[in-house]
This record gives sequence, structure tokens and C-alpha cells, in this order.
Amino acid sequence: MNYTELTQAIKDYMENDETTFVNSIPTFVKNAERFIYNSVRLPALRKNVTASTTTSNKYLSSPTDFLAVFEIAVVNTDGTYEFLLPKDVSFIRQNYPDPAYVALPKYYAIFDEDTFILGPTPDNTYTVELHYYYYPESIVTANTSYLGTNFDQVLLYGSLIEAYTFLKGEPVMMKEYKEKFGEYMQTLVTLANGKLKADVYRNSKYFTNF
Repeated sequence: MNYTELTQAIKDYMENDETTFVNSIPTFVKNAERFIYNSVRLPALRKNVTASTTTSNKYLSSPTDFLAVFEIAVVNTDGTYEFLLPKDVSFIRQNYPDPAYVALPKYYAIFDEDTFILGPTPDNTYTVELHYYYYPESIVTANTSYLGTNFDQVLLYGSLIEAYTFLKGEPVMMKEYKEKFGEYMQTLVTLANGKLKADVYRNSKYFTNF
């Protein structure tokens, strides 16, 4: 399902082609996409990038399309990989209160939406490999997307919930939309979870309970 087809489906389900409603469809779709991407980590939506630390600087910028970390590794001077352990900012602040203390980083935390904080502060310029889940370009602007092509019912019913909320629709129908959305989301989560279990060697929790 491409964006043109999705737009038409939303109008058909809602039986509404009023200008204000139609102009709001991009927002409905983007909100649905964001909820889905925040709820399930899809193996197909993973990237691998490299960056460099700065000596005596504990902060590292995150990619602009960053959604969540899969893993972060610092490449030591001897070429070995130090896979960093995720922690809260408070842990790093408490255990490495003196920014002048520098060494090979062992931990990371998400400091804000644009930045990681490392602990301890890097003592050298290290290459960092970041494997992360990303927000792909919206179907609204790209016309096609991974969700639209592979899981169009999830995207459709997520968008219908947003649209029906906008219209202040009847609770009974809203319940039906949410139930259908939940069914399709559970299928997506199960599929993604199965792929991830075959893809990683660590037993971790990658998905939000739905």
C-alpha cells in the first residue's frame, strides 16, 4: 500500500473527504508510524554507523534518525572491541563524577534526544560503531515505506484510530479499530521477535509490551 492508496482507504473508512479532515491525514499517518516504530523494533530498520570520540569529552552525538540502540562498541587502540553497557545518566554521573578522570569508556547512557554520555570520559580518540534502530522516512513524503509494503494493515488501522479520534467518533467503533490494530500489531511483534531471536546471541528484551 502506497500513500495514495492509504489516503483513499482512510477517507473511505471514515466516509469523509472534507478539506480539514483530508489536510490532517498526513498527521494521522505520521502519528501512527511513530507509535508503531516506538512499540516494536523491526530488524529491517537497523543501521550501522561509525563515529569518533573526542579526548576528554564524555558526550557523543547520536544520528538524526536515531530511534533506539541495538549495541555500541568502542574500538580500542589494539583493534579489539569494547561493547558498552547501557546505564542511566545518574549511574555515570555517580560513578564518574570527575570529568577529568579519563579512560576507555565502558558504559553509555542516552543523555538527551541528540546525545549519548559515556563513562568514563574517553582518554583518546576512539572509533565508535553504533548499531541502532532508526526512524525511516515517512510514507507521507516517500509514498512507499517498509510498513506500507509489508505491514499495511498495521499502518492503516493505526491511522484510522488517529483519524477517528480527530472526528470524535463513537466509542463502539473506536473499540473495533483498536482491537483490529492490536491484532495486527501482535502479529508484527511476534514476527519481529522471532527474527531477532535468530539474529542475536544475547537474550534481551527489544520490544515494548503491546
